[in-house]
Formats: sequence, C-alpha cells, structure tokens
Amino acid sequence: MPTMDHLLAALRGAGEETRLRLLALCARSDLTVSELTQILSISQPRVSRHLKVMCAAGLLERLREGAWVFYRPALAGPGAEAARAIVELLPGDDPVLAADRARLAEVQAERAARAQAWFDAQAGVWDAIRSLHVDEAEIEAALVAHLKAEPARDYLDLGTGTGRLLEVLGPLVARATGIDLSRSMLAVARDNLEKAGLRHCRLRQGDMYQIADADGAFDLITLHQVLHYAERPAAVIAEAARVLAPGGRLLVVDFAAHDVEELREVHNHRRLGFAEAEVPGWLAEAGLEVAPPRAFPGGRLTVMLWLGRRPADPAS
Repeated sequence: MPTMDHLLAALRGAGEETRLRLLALCARSDLTVSELTQILSISQPRVSRHLKVMCAAGLLERLREGAWVFYRPALAGPGAEAARAIVELLPGDDPVLAADRARLAEVQAERAARAQAWFDAQAGVWDAIRSLHVDEAEIEAALVAHLKAEPARDYLDLGTGTGRLLEVLGPLVARATGIDLSRSMLAVARDNLEKAGLRHCRLRQGDMYQIADADGAFDLITLHQVLHYAERPAAVIAEAARVLAPGGRLLVVDFAAHDVEELREVHNHRRLGFAEAEVPGWLAEAGLEVAPPRAFPGGRLTVMLWLGRRPADPAS
C-alpha cells in the first residue's frame, strides 16, 4: 500500500499536461522515446526529461532491449496503483488525448507492418517444423489445464519468441514476463500482446543463461521449444531453477531424441531432441522435484512435457 509520501510523489510526477499525455500513451503501448516524440511532436530532450521525472516518481518503468528502451506504466511498486488510477480518471473524449491516440495507432500500424514482414519471411521455416509433430494446440491445451489446476501469479516465459505462450497463459496469471535475445522476435511478440490487450505482460531482451531477476522471483516458468537451441541446456535449467520460488514449477516442452537430421543442418537445432533421462536429470541436479513426463507422439517427432518443482519452504 503506497504511503502519503508515495502518493504525493506520484501526483507531482504526473502533474503536468505533457506527462499526463505520456502516461495515457504508455498505458496503451510500450513506447520508445523516438516513438513518443513522433506522436507528441515535441523535442526528444523534453520527452526524455518528462520520462525521467515519471520514472523517478514510480509511475513508469524502463524496459531495455539492447540499445532501445521502452516505457510503460509500472506493474508494481508505490507508483503503480497511482498510475492506474490517474489513467482511469483521464477523460476519454478529450480532443488532445484523442489526437494522441490517432497518432499512436499510426505508429503501431508501422510497427506491426515491420513485425509481420519479418514473421512472413520465417513462416515457411516454422510450417516445415510444425508438420513433423503434434498440433501445437494440443500442447497449449495441456499447459492451460495444468495452470488452471494449480494457479500461478508471477509467470516467466524464457525464449518467448513470438510471445505465443504469453498469449495463451497470460490471461491466467497476475503478471507475466517474456524474455528473448532476438529483437525481431520481441517486435512480433509486442505486436501480438498489444492486439490481445495483455498489458500485464511485459517483454524484455535478455539472456536465458543470466536472468536479470532475483532468486525466487517467479512461481511458474516455461521453456517451450527452447532447449534444443541451447549450447548448455543444463545451465539454462539451473538458471531457471534459481529464479523459481519455493513450490514453483518449471515446465519444459521439447522433443524426445530423434534422427531428423535436417533440423540441425537447415534449422540450426543444436540438439536432436533429448534422451529419456537427460532433462529429468538436469531438473534433479538443479534441486527440483521431478514429475513423470508426458509424451505427445505425432509425425516424425514426439513432443515431451517435463515438470520440475522447487521444494516448498519448510517454514511456510
């Protein structure tokens, strides 16, 4: 619960017309300084100064992707509640805000067109791989059923790609984060999440070997078709386990061992699936309790679902 001081700081941080416009825009989309400058038609230094004040007041947060930085309302912290309340109070029929929304739509359309062009260029590759295994809808349904049976609050999707699992599982959690190294993938994911209206899901460029979150930060983590690209899959699982809360779960979806050599030669898979004991062994080495795996045969490949759970805190 924010204190009186926190509330006063938030109100001072938002207490200017341009800052209110910035907050209204960032509530609708993750935006860079250059995009905000384009929408508001004011100088970049002026936008940057306002953003700095609003971040200091806890109203906005900065999300870095390489050389780019996106701004959005804070999801947590003393200023988060104030930011949501202020946005709700803004008049929907205000002509200045309406004009800002129209220019934002133009920026989003440009961004979506770039993301779609990249996605279209990759579509043939993904279609070729999907034809080799069970329909993804079956895997997604199993993940949804698992989460509904045992809800989670803070969810992390490592190697989020196009953000598909955030779209599927995001509506079932309070907060969700997707991490990927590829800015092209993140651009597609950001467009998909905005279209789905999932503003409680955030994206971040990051390394799955060095997750920039504290120990025990998440109670659900997914690694969906990621490990077969990893040079050191055991290290990825160990790092995921580090940021898993007591009682939290790590769900790994990947292929069982196979001999489809073109996946390595053409699609850059480092591993041709995983032997029966490999992933359970890495989960156990990372200190997780291992559940019986689930197999989804189909075509030339079998998709496996492995589950590891961080032991509950004895004191809880």
